[in-house]
Amino acid sequence: MNELTINQAQQQVDQWIKSVGVKYFSELTNLGILMEEVGELSRLMVRTYGEQTFKESDKGKEISDEMADVLWVLICLANQTGVNLTEALHRNFEKKNMRDGNRHQQNEKLK
Repeated sequence: MNELTINQAQQQVDQWIKSVGVKYFSELTNLGILMEEVGELSRLMVRTYGEQTFKESDKGKEISDEMADVLWVLICLANQTGVNLTEALHRNFEKKNMRDGNRHQQNEKLK
């Protein structure tokens, strides 16, 4: 499988939406879908790593597929709102490095 940059993923999702999906859902609809997908991921994570048992309807589902669904809708929202996720992630790393540069190393609870 080929490596896929975040920028390439944004471009491929956009191309798929325009060719196969016909058009984007509205931003609010995609926000609702994102919440739904996060809920599905959460349910599967709780059943896999937590104390809840699997329901028949959850069996056969894969965490990786649920994560990909979340990422897909997030990319749709980024495309719709003009967010370059590569640039946003770089800025977010900078923010976290400035804010948390020493904080976690000095946290007694994390030692």
